[in-house]
Amino acid sequence: MRIAIVAPGSRGDVQPFVVLGRGLQRAGHAVRVVTHRNFEPLVLSQGLEFRVLAGDIGAILRGEGGRDLMRKGRSVGGHVRHLMRIMQPMARQLVTDVWEGCRDAEFLLTGGSGVFGGTALAERLGLPLVRGFVQPVPATPTRAFPCALMPPPPFPLGGWLNRLTHVLAEKAFVRTFRPAVERALTELVGPPPATGEARSRRPGQPLPTLYGFSTHVVPRPADWAPSVHVTGYWFLDRAPDWRPPANLVAFLDSGPPPVYVGFGSMGALDSRDTAVMVFEALKLAGRRGIVLRSWGQHEEIETPDRVHVVDAVPHEWLFPQMAAVVHHGGAGTTASGLRAGVPSVIVHVFADQPFWGRRVADLGVGPQPIPHRRLSAQRLAQAIAAAATDGAMRQRAEELGRAIRAEDGVARAVAIVQSLVQAPSHVVSQVR
Repeated sequence: MRIAIVAPGSRGDVQPFVVLGRGLQRAGHAVRVVTHRNFEPLVLSQGLEFRVLAGDIGAILRGEGGRDLMRKGRSVGGHVRHLMRIMQPMARQLVTDVWEGCRDAEFLLTGGSGVFGGTALAERLGLPLVRGFVQPVPATPTRAFPCALMPPPPFPLGGWLNRLTHVLAEKAFVRTFRPAVERALTELVGPPPATGEARSRRPGQPLPTLYGFSTHVVPRPADWAPSVHVTGYWFLDRAPDWRPPANLVAFLDSGPPPVYVGFGSMGALDSRDTAVMVFEALKLAGRRGIVLRSWGQHEEIETPDRVHVVDAVPHEWLFPQMAAVVHHGGAGTTASGLRAGVPSVIVHVFADQPFWGRRVADLGVGPQPIPHRRLSAQRLAQAIAAAATDGAMRQRAEELGRAIRAEDGVARAVAIVQSLVQAPSHVVSQVR
């Protein structure tokens, strides 16, 4: 079957769906990934077909608009409206690219924010649709915990209030994104069918949904519908011919395990001042460090002797060799840190990052997260020292890492998609 995967976002958003696509291809399907141009090498390296999707979310987040989005405290509605303003100039092109990338597909899988365009597209094309996410989203509300995309509440809410946060967040996303997608699709291909509905929606059930994280990290809520599946993580292992730089290996061999510090594409932490603060925190904590470069390539920063700067290193190779990992709490980096079995320190900025920070602390595999607005060398040093020296925390992290590594999230997700691909037509409602 011809399967199209729509996967917008940053590297952490896109990579899991490329991995899932590779699994589906190995199961005998022809898989195309519709994503941003900067991920074309990643898609092609896995033997998948690539179709371009306008934009580069990583560049947007590192730009002034993205920095403004992260700097200012906003409600979920405020965040999505601001993001929509940033994306508005390319909205028509995004919808056009998704349409062109999926029009000859037989099955549609949407990732992350692609769900808004994907649902409308599936209605018009009459395609079975599966949604995929790497963090809990408002589309599957629950009483078990508050919405992962809302700022964390200052106190426990309880069952029905937890569920209400999901409902309100879903309304904010749908009201912001869906009308723009519908307008663009209507201009492009016409209005949706009067009985429009994705073919994979079973009567009385939400759309089939895959969550690419582990139940050891987020237990599956009892009030989720049977069509919602928590499969385990979708990890991409490094290329077999990848070799670490000799100077990095020499640094690792020259002393005790260092602490990794990297904040990905977070523009709010992408500065010379943050780098200097990190260096000072490592010094105060008495730890060696491996720091992901986040400042300009031509910006001069004096690097301490006990710090090694890297541009990009596969997490699955590097993280197990660390005393602890410090990062922004993105879903993908959090998953890599947990799989490695080392304590994590999360400095969160926005979106689902505070949620993962709380989960890490609640599981006892890292100290309390640090909001980026409260980041200081002293606070970071204290968190690093706790993560790198607490033996009980290290043991819990190692046990959780073993449990995660024992799972095969891709195989389970592929099996679920296979069951939907092979389902007889009478068990699904038809679009037309």
